[in-house]
Amino acid sequence: MEIPIYQVDAFTAAPFMGNPAAVCILTSITGENWMQLVAREMNLSETAFLIPEGDGYRLRWFTPATEVSLCGHATLASAHVLFEKGHVSSDTVAKFYTSNGLLTAKKRGSWIWMDFPRFEVADIKPPLGLTDALGVTPTNVVKSGENILVEVASEDQIRECTPDFRQLVKLPIQGVAITARSTKPGIDFVSRYFAPWVGIDEDPVTGSAHCCLGPYWGVRLKKEEMTAYQASTRGGIVKMIIGKDRVKLGGQAVMILEGRVLT
Repeated sequence: MEIPIYQVDAFTAAPFMGNPAAVCILTSITGENWMQLVAREMNLSETAFLIPEGDGYRLRWFTPATEVSLCGHATLASAHVLFEKGHVSSDTVAKFYTSNGLLTAKKRGSWIWMDFPRFEVADIKPPLGLTDALGVTPTNVVKSGENILVEVASEDQIRECTPDFRQLVKLPIQGVAITARSTKPGIDFVSRYFAPWVGIDEDPVTGSAHCCLGPYWGVRLKKEEMTAYQASTRGGIVKMIIGKDRVKLGGQAVMILEGRVLT
């Protein structure tokens, strides 16, 4: 059996930038063990699996180590494949049924806009050892679900951060974002995202993190529409429109590989 698979660079208009994701289109339900093996073989931060369901697709995401409940860049990559390959007309909405409910994607020119849940944040004291493991001096620390957001005073601190991942992974959280207000015209804030707990030391561009980063900075900057830059080595742009209960995430994507899984 041959199963189509694609590799897409998400949240970028340029190849080999942004965040790469694999997208595998299935015709029927396949075992979780097989999906995990494919994700491990692809060895990207996420591999997305699409299965036709009703008027859309069942969507699941796997890192090389585990399944995750929400992923922005692999959803963007999935929508890009569906639009580019004609599975979904570019003038209609792509629907994804996920463990986080219904997600949608709509193509507008060279951008794809996704409708995601909004995640609120709450002030907390930094977990013991967090700032030492990150090597930064926080100006504010908040929590959103199992994720921690650490604000620092400058964009330079974001770029220069070199976490101790062996110490970081010992903390009882799922992921940590560091963020700062941007000094660049047209960019509202910058961030980086670390998730060694799920097998990803640093995620190049993390759409789902902006479901809480967006509301966090929206309050501080008094904006509903923002543009963010994730300052990993690859880098990527995420646009946001902050709603009462949802966050619209906008990004571009580039397909760079196309092939078949032979099983």
